[in-house]
Amino acid sequence: MKTIRTAFAHTLRAHVLVLTSFAVLCRVAIADEAPIAAAALPAIGSIDVRFQSFNIEMVGVTGGEFWKPYSAPDGVAKRQDKAPAATIERTDLFGDQLPIDLTSPTLHKLASALSPAYMRVSGTWANTTFFAESHSLQPPAGYKGVLTARRWNELIEFSKAIDAPIVTSFAIGPPTRDPKGIWKPDQAQQMLSATREAGGSIAAAEFMNEPDLPAIGGAPAGYGAAAFARDFSAFQAFMKQTAPDVMILGPGTSGRSPAAADLFSAAAPGIKAVSYHFYGALSERCAGRHTADDALSEQWLSRTDRTLAFYSEFRDRLAPGKPIWLTETAETACGGNRWSSTFLDAFRYLDQLGRLAKAGVQVVMHNTLVGSDYGLLDEITFRPRPNYWAALLWRRFMGAVVLDSGVPIQRGLHVYAHCQRRAPGGVVLLVINNDPEGSHELILANASARFTLEAATLQDAVVRLNGTELTGEAVDRLTGASGTATDPGRVKFAPATISFLAISDAKNPDCKAGT
Repeated sequence: MKTIRTAFAHTLRAHVLVLTSFAVLCRVAIADEAPIAAAALPAIGSIDVRFQSFNIEMVGVTGGEFWKPYSAPDGVAKRQDKAPAATIERTDLFGDQLPIDLTSPTLHKLASALSPAYMRVSGTWANTTFFAESHSLQPPAGYKGVLTARRWNELIEFSKAIDAPIVTSFAIGPPTRDPKGIWKPDQAQQMLSATREAGGSIAAAEFMNEPDLPAIGGAPAGYGAAAFARDFSAFQAFMKQTAPDVMILGPGTSGRSPAAADLFSAAAPGIKAVSYHFYGALSERCAGRHTADDALSEQWLSRTDRTLAFYSEFRDRLAPGKPIWLTETAETACGGNRWSSTFLDAFRYLDQLGRLAKAGVQVVMHNTLVGSDYGLLDEITFRPRPNYWAALLWRRFMGAVVLDSGVPIQRGLHVYAHCQRRAPGGVVLLVINNDPEGSHELILANASARFTLEAATLQDAVVRLNGTELTGEAVDRLTGASGTATDPGRVKFAPATISFLAISDAKNPDCKAGT
């Protein structure tokens, strides 16, 4: 009898599990079949109007050695089919980068199209760059580069012209210190004074670039959390007295290490916003092993979530309520991989923006506007790369109010929703099909104007928008482009495509402002 009762119990539990599983499947099926009604999508947060921003490395302003691009003779990015990381020599890491022509009408036009934005001028080289009021091009002993007042003034004028206020950091190497090794603000003072004299302003500043990598960044030998805490306290006091209108960011670290945690603790009392850097991996130049085959995987795309969680936890504990800024990010560190200048990386770029906006991050600064393979623009010709077009479409459509699309992230459907920029009541859906083999569908309750990015191959440097190849001349045309009319009902998204669906007449009550 006991055996019979036991068998019956097992059978009953099995039936319950089957019925429960069936009920779950039914709920998922019903959810998948439910149309997306743009008017009913609720607001879940908001982002800075300059959310999508960019970096110009300090070495791009001064000129000097930077990550050498993987350039084919015709200037088109090569695929990663040669030179395994272990065989790359130091001569393949760096190349001469000429100072960026900040007066170029082409650069002004392309950068202005991404505004309003912040322009961060910093990077590893900024830690050891000497600010010179004269025109000398030879750095004093202990510095690796020279930023002249004339060149800084050009940058200020560029910043004004493109509506991108400056975010920066200061020199922190051995020559900036007194005999006891304590940081002195002399260089920072000269830079701030020159900025005011030129009629410019600095919106925000980090003390130094990536204090968790002090040896790479040119800090004194043995530099650690205690020295950083002492210096950051001096920096905070100096900025409070000299430039109280400048927002102090920190710690500006690049990883999730115990060192980054210690540096966060040291900076937390003096910051107005949390800043951090994120790269999903090292590039081939620095012996990274991330491959193009992984670039559309859920594991790769979700890495940005894990790093944000690390900094969010410390923010909530040590600097509650402070906004979070991601002040440096790209496909991989050390200049990016070969495909970072191709369509393949546009999936990572837009997915990262969508995830971080939904999570409440206020500003995301892509590295770089111009420079190496991860630049939005080719450093010689200023030719827009696929990520530039991705950025431009985000800027045109995605407003500051973030909505809940109601669609969970799944292979082939990453769906983000925002109020439509400059369209009161309007809604935009960003739909990323990161499945290179299968089409996926959504059901929409509204008609929309569709803008779809695609390419002949994933590692193509040329992209098409609704079937038309994008070139530099397309920047002006995009402003008034009307998109492809899409009826309500089932909407199919082809493999490896990115689509913006603009629903201008959604009448969403949370989107009245149209910002």
